[in-house]
Amino acid sequence: MKRPLVTPLPKDASQEAKELAGFYKETLGFTPNSLFTMMHRPRIALAFQEMNKAVMENKGRVTSALKRLIAYLSSRTAGCRYCEAHAIRAAERYGSEQDKINHIWEYKTYSAFTDAERAAFDLAIAASTVPNSNNDEISENMRKHWDEGEIVEILGVIALFGYLNRWNDSMGTQLEEPAAEDGDRFLSGKGWTRGKHKY
Repeated sequence: MKRPLVTPLPKDASQEAKELAGFYKETLGFTPNSLFTMMHRPRIALAFQEMNKAVMENKGRVTSALKRLIAYLSSRTAGCRYCEAHAIRAAERYGSEQDKINHIWEYKTYSAFTDAERAAFDLAIAASTVPNSNNDEISENMRKHWDEGEIVEILGVIALFGYLNRWNDSMGTQLEEPAAEDGDRFLSGKGWTRGKHKY
């Protein structure tokens, strides 16, 4: 794309925009451009922020680091380079082990991953594929390793990033430099580029 579909609003365009900027600066270290395209309709941006908080809140075994690795696999499956870079950056910031980040696509056989994590990653890929490829085998494996509340948390992450993948790839959101640097650092060896998100 030659430019994003919609130009983000300035981060100080309104009081709501300033508050939104502050929240995401804490979680990612910068404010995502995607939020400021949403801010053209503030209720969408604020609803997204609330959904993000609810989905990423930890209730037990589904850790912040695991949620971000699920988000990465979901985004990679959907093909959103913008969200891949954000998710892998967040995985490191929220405590994912370097070894797991480096070997995420070998999760089925790599010894650092548990069977419970493998089940969650299988669901992330199946649920992010179009058409959706979740099936009885994947579902049964999820029930074997996670309780119903945990499954809701995991699928919440996948669904949240499904929204973000559609938003950012359709919008052609410009990738912020800190996320681009982490994309280059962690993912370029796996074929990642900024793609349509570089202007």
